[in-house]
Amino acid sequence: MTQAVKSICGGDAVRVQFGAGVRKTVAAEVARLGATRAMVVSTPAQSSLAMEIAATLGPAAAGIFSKAEMHTPVAATLEALEHLKSCGADCIVAVGGGSTIGLGKALAYRTDLPQIAIPTTYAGSEATPVLGQTENGVKTTLSDPKVLPEVILYDAELVATLPVGMTVTSGLNAMAHAAEALYAPTRSAASNALAVDGLNAFVDGLPRVIADPENLSVREDTLRGAWACGAVLGQVGMGLHHKLCHTLGGAFNLPHAPTHAVILPHAIAYNARSAAAQLAPIVELLGGDNAGAALYDFAKSLGAPLALRDLGLTEDDLDRATALATSKPYPNPHPLSAPGIRALLQAAWAGETPVI
Repeated sequence: MTQAVKSICGGDAVRVQFGAGVRKTVAAEVARLGATRAMVVSTPAQSSLAMEIAATLGPAAAGIFSKAEMHTPVAATLEALEHLKSCGADCIVAVGGGSTIGLGKALAYRTDLPQIAIPTTYAGSEATPVLGQTENGVKTTLSDPKVLPEVILYDAELVATLPVGMTVTSGLNAMAHAAEALYAPTRSAASNALAVDGLNAFVDGLPRVIADPENLSVREDTLRGAWACGAVLGQVGMGLHHKLCHTLGGAFNLPHAPTHAVILPHAIAYNARSAAAQLAPIVELLGGDNAGAALYDFAKSLGAPLALRDLGLTEDDLDRATALATSKPYPNPHPLSAPGIRALLQAAWAGETPVI
């Protein structure tokens, strides 16, 4: 088991541990935080894992809430908040993917209770002070130090059984954080280095995971990539890619990681028109002469989903998605235009190569 303590997000210290079986130290981590009653949160599909973590906590387990939902709907958060209050919890342990991590962060935002995150995917959101929430069909984000977990336990055993398809989409989701970090207005030499580390971990690691999914050493390498991609997301702002994914997830309820996987090559190709130099590390890692096209070929080689229509979006939805994605200005390296975004979404909907 290896351990690293990192300082990110304006100096907020996060205790980060990597290692097969590291989830079994959760009781000691709760005690280290000065807490005595931890509520474990998960999705319904991972309730058995939540029960395992509660059993590991022993007397420090205050209860379980296993109703986390995709895109962190506010209604589900409020229900979890009532459960948290009723069981007298003084700490939150979130075990799962982005849905569970998001719920843990939403609860911490409202209570300022300490959090321990135990990720089971590569989303990387556990390493950020960013919270995305959905209400009335609109997904919004906020950034607050209270949202950042105090402890992250990256256990390779928990991702060793992650299906290959979910591994690929989750990994591409993480890569999207790093790709957009390369052209963020607030980027720095340090954030660029972290982004490249994260991208390299997945470019090298995802093919190896597909070849040997239960290899714990390779799985840990990709978890380190997930941390790097998540940590850089917490340091810089995001642009078009994340705006589109939030729009598609919040308004059309598309699945989070597969949507990121489909949109990533198209958003990067769109922004490469003005940020080719900043995106050069992607070309250096994957080859070719356009970062978006290179990501498309990489995703295709991994068997990733390529078309929004396969995720449930209809062609009739594209005009509304365009209007929502261009309704408010936000920092982005290439000028945003409704015709340009509409063309991007059309290609992504059909699964075609990105518009360059």
